[in-house]
Amino acid sequence: MSAVLDNAMIAAHKAHDSSALIQLYTKAADTANDLDASCFYLTHAYVFALEAGAPDARRLHARLVRHGREA
Repeated sequence: MSAVLDNAMIAAHKAHDSSALIQLYTKAADTANDLDASCFYLTHAYVFALEAGAPDARRLHARLVRHGREA
């Protein structure tokens, strides 16, 4: 993960910005070097989406299911 993305995540956590956290963790998943790392970030994005009641939760869940990480 790039330092820019990492710093943006830290700032979003500090600001309790759920929308940014969903977007940033999804971006981290999309740019991860391996499937395990990608699914780690997807899981975080999914949890933030569930907590926020965001429509992204469905899409994120589907991605986790495709990778065998969620039933």
